[in-house]
Amino acid sequence: QVQLMESGGGLVQPGGSLRLSCAASGSIDSINLMGWYRQAPGKQRELAASIISDGGTNYADSVKGRFTISRDNAKNTVYLQMNSLKPDDTAVYYCRYRSLMRRDLNYWGQGTQVTVSS
Repeated sequence: QVQLMESGGGLVQPGGSLRLSCAASGSIDSINLMGWYRQAPGKQRELAASIISDGGTNYADSVKGRFTISRDNAKNTVYLQMNSLKPDDTAVYYCRYRSLMRRDLNYWGQGTQVTVSS
């Protein structure tokens, strides 16, 4: 079992910044993927950014150059620095943990709301 604790969402004006954090605890495998996915009202959940335990990253085209994902393996924590935020970034952001060592070990956080509005 893996628990994910998310923090850092909120309301920000266009052009502003926010940093999301997600701390994983429990049965953590050393080789894993952690990431942030987002779901806007009426839309499907989509990848924002993900990072593997070796540091490899993947970004949605819509956030490249504005968002940076990073992780602290010692703390089992992943961060998403979001800059130059746009109203289209408004969504519930979900943290994901997926083991790359054991099949079917995939967990989601409860989500944190990010609202970009003036």
